[in-house]
Amino acid sequence: MSKKNVCAAAAAMMFASLAQAQSSVTLYGVIDEGLEYVSNVKTASGAGKSLWQLDSVSGLQGSRWGLRGSEDLGNGLKAVFVLENGFDVNSGKLGQGGALFGRQAFVGIGSTQFGTVTLGRQYDSVVDFVGPLGAADQWASHRAAHPGDLDNENNSVRTNNAVKFTSANYAGLTFGGVYSFGGQAGSVGRNQVFSLGAGYANGPLVLGAAYLNARNPNASFFGDNPNGAGPTTNNIAAATNPVFSGYASARTYQVIAAGGAYTFGAATFGANYSNTKFMNMGDTATSGPNTLGYSGTATFNNAEVNVKYQITPAFLAGFAYDYTNGSSVTSRLGGVDNSGSRYHQFALGVDYNLSKRTDVYALAVYQKASGVDSTGKAAVASIASVTAASGNHAVLARAGLRFKF
Repeated sequence: MSKKNVCAAAAAMMFASLAQAQSSVTLYGVIDEGLEYVSNVKTASGAGKSLWQLDSVSGLQGSRWGLRGSEDLGNGLKAVFVLENGFDVNSGKLGQGGALFGRQAFVGIGSTQFGTVTLGRQYDSVVDFVGPLGAADQWASHRAAHPGDLDNENNSVRTNNAVKFTSANYAGLTFGGVYSFGGQAGSVGRNQVFSLGAGYANGPLVLGAAYLNARNPNASFFGDNPNGAGPTTNNIAAATNPVFSGYASARTYQVIAAGGAYTFGAATFGANYSNTKFMNMGDTATSGPNTLGYSGTATFNNAEVNVKYQITPAFLAGFAYDYTNGSSVTSRLGGVDNSGSRYHQFALGVDYNLSKRTDVYALAVYQKASGVDSTGKAAVASIASVTAASGNHAVLARAGLRFKF
């Protein structure tokens, strides 16, 4: 081969390698399967029965697969995308109401100096900045989310039609926001969703705070999956959740949340607080049904403390306690007395890494309710994404296997 041909071949290889380095697509996923025992599940007859089941959507991470890609555009810019699908291992069906990429689906442009702007179906700021500080996001699974995941810290709900900004990292400080267009001609505010948040991480200290506001939430936020049927259907009750399903007529859903964590050696102590409001109830025209004639605002104050301990590099144990206090609610119907509800929840878990990709875990959740819930009846235990109990207490135990690729 001549010197000229050798140089041409070397140049071609160099440019091919450079092109490959500038653009990448990664296939990733999680399969998380567990055997669960749930006590006191309410049956069609109203009696409480024990339930044994396999579950792959509410473990440490919901089962999923996705594609993540980026392309270097030069001058510190890059194009990015994520397409992420949730699925049920036991039946093969799609998650998130049957959406093909129901967990996340977005495309955008990022700058190493300023941050990234993305467009599509995405997580809100409460999920991004406060959710990771809760036990449910770390080691306790979606089953240990706050009752009914009422503050969405464990990302039960995504935001459609969203423009999102995520800042670059400035010495540990990050911030961002999300805005979802309502899509209603002549009414900019109807069905809109927006959120703002910030986080700080420096050594052993992690802090986060966020604000979320959804207009006509029964249709725009809780009805964001393909099976959401609009304001005439109680989308808030899609998971048979009596904690706040009766508040579907709220014109506005608002969450203010904050949390922090500090690591001392092998132990990490955390706490978070959220204030959740279903405001201006009685909007049956554009929000949802109001069979109990509620008006005004229903408020929930939620506080969680948690601790995890890294017994060995491969073995972790955790404990969490959560308290939720729901306010009294005004009804225009005679005979309806909603004095508010209260929930005490305890979670305990262990996780052991068999390898970098595979771990086994066990956890237990106990919840006790009191007072009157949103349905106007005596409050019953409502562990996240589980059929509500027939009485005021319930226990869930799970043993699971997670594989990440």
